[in-house]
Amino acid sequence: MIIGIITGILAGFIASKITNGKGKGCIIDLLLGLIGGFVGGTLFGLLGIGPAFNWLGELITSVCGAVVVLWLWKKLSK
Repeated sequence: MIIGIITGILAGFIASKITNGKGKGCIIDLLLGLIGGFVGGTLFGLLGIGPAFNWLGELITSVCGAVVVLWLWKKLSK
């Protein structure tokens, strides 16, 4: 549980850095990471990429998903 929370915070922070160069705060980064993990896992599943079995794979999946979520958020908020 704690590792999942840390992974979510880290994934959201990394995705925020990738998309706009700064973090959005601990809570928002956590939410981005958690939503990103779901979105990334779904997208990777649709692409035929198997589930992540280690922490690094989960982090990469969550970061990719969070980047997609941030990109969609920016497109829809204009």
